[in-house]
Amino acid sequence: MCEAGGADLIHIDVMDGRFVPNLTFGEKVIRTVRAVTKLPLDVHLMVVEPAGYFESFAGAGANGLTFHVEAEPHVQRQLSRIRELGCKAGLALNPATPVVAAADVTNDLDLLLIMTVNPGFGGQKFIPRSVEKVRAARRLLKESSSMAALEVDGGIDRETITSVWKAGADTFVAGNAIFSAKDPRAEINELRTRCSSYA
Repeated sequence: MCEAGGADLIHIDVMDGRFVPNLTFGEKVIRTVRAVTKLPLDVHLMVVEPAGYFESFAGAGANGLTFHVEAEPHVQRQLSRIRELGCKAGLALNPATPVVAAADVTNDLDLLLIMTVNPGFGGQKFIPRSVEKVRAARRLLKESSSMAALEVDGGIDRETITSVWKAGADTFVAGNAIFSAKDPRAEINELRTRCSSYA
């Protein structure tokens, strides 16, 4: 359904019940999703000790692995390890974490993920001050000539996607907005239109 709707990738949230209070998917689900789609699998690790998941998830078919700066003291080392495994390397920032936390690794990134809600549960309301944070993240990437994608995740829907797109985001995670829509395929197209119509 996501492929038919024109989705560019499938975002998979992995939660361990420790870094965030919820518990979700593991390696088996990633392997199962990989078997039914050729779309890139963008795996978001909301876990403590994320490096323990890299090898198995890469082997299961992940194309990108994103971990949280708040969960890993050796950020540059782990970004390099992800790339060694043949995956795109991403770094996520919680709402209260300033973008400067990524400043020293911008050129080691394939993706910078700005959380626009506190991670752990779907269907949360977008945090309005996230727009300025996305703008700051875009400045940071531009100043360092980083080619990393700038992704936003949390509360992304028809009402919020345009503001973060105009602030500089180029990759959007929309779960509840799509899967609770009457016509999910059409919703993907509508969200894309909300950006392209303002180009």
